[in-house]
Amino acid sequence: MASFFNKGFGRKRESLSSDRIPPGQYETYDFPVLTAGPTPRIPLTTWSFALEGLVEAPIQWSWEQFNALPKQSFTTDIHCVTKWSKLDTHWEGVSIETLLEHVDLKPEVRYVMAYSYGDYTTNIPLDDLRLGKAFIGINFEGKPLAPEHGGPARLVVPHLYFWKSAKWIKGLRFMESDKPGFWERGGYSMYGDPWKEQRYRTDD
Repeated sequence: MASFFNKGFGRKRESLSSDRIPPGQYETYDFPVLTAGPTPRIPLTTWSFALEGLVEAPIQWSWEQFNALPKQSFTTDIHCVTKWSKLDTHWEGVSIETLLEHVDLKPEVRYVMAYSYGDYTTNIPLDDLRLGKAFIGINFEGKPLAPEHGGPARLVVPHLYFWKSAKWIKGLRFMESDKPGFWERGGYSMYGDPWKEQRYRTDD
């Protein structure tokens, strides 16, 4: 299994919101940087995002086109499998539900593979992206999302461990059957529910 590259795991603090911290997690002020390799630097002039796979007609947006889509503000807690949790993070981006208005999914779709610049992938059930549960974040705490945190855009799926929130997102591929992504092939959970401590495949 590949190992994480990191610049620190954050500073622990006594949590006043223990009901919002999943089992085995601690709250941090920081936003630790955790990646499986070098940080891609994607010029906005060449960036694109696609919806493909089991759709009637694939669609792709340039950065300019993507930024013209309706945006929303999101305040959410995030939880990393390395055991830190960060509460009340503030994002701006485009909800997956908004993106799905632009494609017709085939009826057999049940799963999605998120894929990124840098060849990272992670699998997610379709239902875990719908109904306001996930979004593509482009701004964090009022500023453009930094490359080390997945900028210019990353998937954010707050209710799952944060490795499911693919950095440097390039597209979503819709599938009938579940398939493991990068960390899942290395033994991580296929689902990744922090409240059930589904860190590894043996926890599923």
